[in-house]
Amino acid sequence: MTNVLLQDWDTPFQIAPFDAIKDEDFAPALDVALERHRAEIDAIAGNTEAATFANTIEALEAVGHDLNKVLGTFYTVAGADSNPAREALQRDFSPKLAAHFAEISGNKALFARVAAVHDARDGLGLTDEQARVLMLTHRGFVRSGAALVGADEARMKVIKGRLAELGTSFTQNLLADERDWFMELDEGDLSGLPAFVVDTARAAGQEKGAEGPVVTLSRSLIVPFLQFSTRRDLREVAYKAWTARGANGGETDNRAIAAEILALREERVKLLGYDNFAAYKLETEMAKTPEAVRDLLMDVWKPAKAQAVADAWVLEQMMVQDGVNGPLAPWDWRFYSERRRKELHDLDEAEVKPYFQLERMIEASFSCATRLFGLEFKPLDVPLYHADCRAWEVTRKGAHVAVFIGDYFARGSKRSGAWCSAMRAQAKFPKVQAPVVINVCNFAKGDPALLSYDDARTLFHEFGHALHQMLSDVTYDSISGTSVARDFVELPSQLYEHWLEVPEVLREFAVHAETGAAMPQALLDNVLAAATYDMGFQTVEYVASAMVDLTFHEGAAPADPMATQAQVLEEMGMPSAISMRHATPHFAHVFAGDGYSSGYYSYMWSEVMDADAFAAFEEAGGPFDPEQARALETHILSTGGSADAGALYKAFRGRLPGVEALLKGRGLHAG
Repeated sequence: MTNVLLQDWDTPFQIAPFDAIKDEDFAPALDVALERHRAEIDAIAGNTEAATFANTIEALEAVGHDLNKVLGTFYTVAGADSNPAREALQRDFSPKLAAHFAEISGNKALFARVAAVHDARDGLGLTDEQARVLMLTHRGFVRSGAALVGADEARMKVIKGRLAELGTSFTQNLLADERDWFMELDEGDLSGLPAFVVDTARAAGQEKGAEGPVVTLSRSLIVPFLQFSTRRDLREVAYKAWTARGANGGETDNRAIAAEILALREERVKLLGYDNFAAYKLETEMAKTPEAVRDLLMDVWKPAKAQAVADAWVLEQMMVQDGVNGPLAPWDWRFYSERRRKELHDLDEAEVKPYFQLERMIEASFSCATRLFGLEFKPLDVPLYHADCRAWEVTRKGAHVAVFIGDYFARGSKRSGAWCSAMRAQAKFPKVQAPVVINVCNFAKGDPALLSYDDARTLFHEFGHALHQMLSDVTYDSISGTSVARDFVELPSQLYEHWLEVPEVLREFAVHAETGAAMPQALLDNVLAAATYDMGFQTVEYVASAMVDLTFHEGAAPADPMATQAQVLEEMGMPSAISMRHATPHFAHVFAGDGYSSGYYSYMWSEVMDADAFAAFEEAGGPFDPEQARALETHILSTGGSADAGALYKAFRGRLPGVEALLKGRGLHAG
């Protein structure tokens, strides 16, 4: 058939020809790609020769090229530039793909060949990387239910298909709630808002077709509104809408979906012989057990809560001085915390933000990568899926390394949050292929676009993920880039955030949008001094979410997840003025798919390592020490999932770290 998605792409670096792809191309292309992949799998399974690493494991690595092209392209646009047609395709594709991969994992002849190679592994003379791929392939089949038979096998297929449908529905419901809600503001409602917030609100109003400024549920708008608006009544309305995403009743309500997902996950792992989903999920992570995760979270919770309680008392006194009666509410925290930050650190977000221009922060992230790893970035003029997107060719010493695409601005068609994905992963087998990597963010548009300090950290964070993809240097696609343990995957991204805090980086790139002047030393000192400000609040809202996630999956699936959420928070002694960072109905990390389910703790697990890893640079020649940069690339960024995560970290640092580095980095003290 003639379908652009199935053709060879005569484009620079074989980037998807987005200008030639239509929504109606995706469904027929997927059907053909699935059929081709099925035939490839059948050929491997039906091979009459004795199973070998080459004709079974490497053969599996070599197939699915067309399917990867179709899915890589579709899910790129579906996540970052959705429309009704693409949402309908997602709903159709999810069960179809679940059934396809369940068919592969349940292919008895194929699993027999994989098992035969695995049984003979010690005598095959495999390289360390090949042995790792064999182990992961065999383990993946077993954990997918390849050994199940009869009714259990049939039920597993049904569960996988239903989970795929539910994850898609959860995501689309959340997007709908975020897209549809906005609050119009008249001129009197702008009290206290700095010019950059007003400008963002007016731009959002234009996008929504309103006559004036609006507040939307985009984090880049609602957070500064909560920080600066003197209208407590409007802050309350906006905050309640933000935290009610996915729990508004009607067709977009996610509460019943969450309950069904949890029940199906439990049933799924019980079929595999596990006591609970957390035990199943954590078996392959660095943490290994739910107990280890709980210990880490509680070690951090205690000092974080103590700090948050002390901060809440101060903020409540400020509120009383304003003549506001009643306890500090969640929609008050950011407002009074911002005022207190200004008093303590002589730091005003409106004064700081002009120094964090999006363009200069992109340049800063590139510059650090150049100094650390020798990478160079040259703009590429290629058609992309949205006018906001930009692309760069990444080279080193003149040799092509990767294509990097940045999609930075918030819009109604984009799901919330920020993420990194690879449309094509690095590999050397069956042929050499360079990665195509995308960073997607949700920053407010402006002329120029200005970021908060947290936004700038997000940009560096996602670019750290991109470096993990771009610097990957392994043979097989399945262990390339970020294909690592979930509680290791955030190490490169969180580590890269530290370079934003390097004074010489800020002096060079944090320049005023209007005057071009570098950030004054006194302001720079205040920005760095305030880096751990309000860390009690930030840590409490995060750990609460991680504990709820762990509890959901650590025992029997709760019939009423919202009741369980409330019980967990009560038992932890959650401060009343702080909410979970992600309440259950909009906890996409956990319910949009299995990615971070029973694994939201992984950001903190990685932070234990990232604080220690950056200390290695500080202990050596400084943040740009070439020897440490080479070690980081050699042992972590280039290795993908080719070895156990703990072994990779110890190869870099010589040991595993303790929680002390994290507490110090967050300005918290155990007690």
